[in-house]
Amino acid sequence: MPAVVIENLSKVFRGPQGEAIRAVQGVSLSVDDGELLTLVGPSGCGKTTLLRLIAGLEPADGGTLWLAGRNATAIPPQERDIALVFQNGALYPHMTAAQNIAFPLQVRRVARAEAQRRVRETAAWLGLSDCLTRRPAELSGGQRQRVALARALVRRPKLLLLDEPLSNLDAPLRAELRRELVRLHGQLGATFLHVTHDQDEAMALGQRVAVMNAGTLQQVDRPLTVYRRPANLFVARFIGAPPINLLRGLIRRDGQGTFFQLHPAAGAGSPREPALRLTDEQTVNLRDFDGVEVVLGLRPEAVSLGPTNQASGSDAPVAAVVEGIETLGHETRLQLSLAGSVWIVRTRAEVPPLGQRTRVWLDLRGARFFDVTSGQALA
Repeated sequence: MPAVVIENLSKVFRGPQGEAIRAVQGVSLSVDDGELLTLVGPSGCGKTTLLRLIAGLEPADGGTLWLAGRNATAIPPQERDIALVFQNGALYPHMTAAQNIAFPLQVRRVARAEAQRRVRETAAWLGLSDCLTRRPAELSGGQRQRVALARALVRRPKLLLLDEPLSNLDAPLRAELRRELVRLHGQLGATFLHVTHDQDEAMALGQRVAVMNAGTLQQVDRPLTVYRRPANLFVARFIGAPPINLLRGLIRRDGQGTFFQLHPAAGAGSPREPALRLTDEQTVNLRDFDGVEVVLGLRPEAVSLGPTNQASGSDAPVAAVVEGIETLGHETRLQLSLAGSVWIVRTRAEVPPLGQRTRVWLDLRGARFFDVTSGQALA
């Protein structure tokens, strides 16, 4: 049985002039029992509002919420068996770490001995055993966030909601706590719903990733599927760092096969701008799009500065000009002007200097094609 089932849930706020602000618009989502699902999207997309609707901190304006098979739409927050971890931890400054962790048990009148046992056990899970007598001001940022997690987990809730709990930490601490969350999820077997605006964090943590924008769900799938087969241009652009490369052109079929012809405005038809041969699978998927303008999306790792041992998917290299160079140690990122678009290439090879014309080879086996008007993925 799914732990959470959301059916057409909506929430509308009123702005300063009384205008409707549709924070959540008809969202439907199912979270499996014991799953770790990450909800990711840009700031203001409605993901925190959705979390608050699930927790019962905001009343829904429409739709139904089911928790463990029970209609929880109108159930008070305290009766939902949900724990929520906020972005800033929200610890009581006058209490020690142990008192903060134990507070939910005191509210529920758990026996003192049992509460102390749970506090010690939960603190040990999170490496807090040596910090229990300190107050929040005496703890590091990572320790404070661990205390907030311990306070949520000490109740052994069936559902844990995490509202960007790692966003205020520096990069090493975020990576460390990401690993802790994955370990805890596997150890506890509870259902985790983790909200973040960081797509790397969403991909690294989630067994599935739900991408949200403007109050609506754009795609829900496994991380690699979202990365390799984005449902639309928004997902393609938002997921992935550096972002996906995009290029407009025409699908053209003839007796020799199916080709992606660079957009006329970008120089299509010129001998220097060849048509790119598509794979057999793409030929089948795009059989109804002959002569149709589309957007080609290709991840930076599928663009190379020279031919590879594997078939590139294109009959000829494409001309480009180097406009930017970022040396990161483990790789170099080139910003290229390619057929009127700006593309990013990731490479470990020697790179040409700024302003130099060069050639790149495109491995179109991983290409994704999108409708120019709707932005939806084709086939």
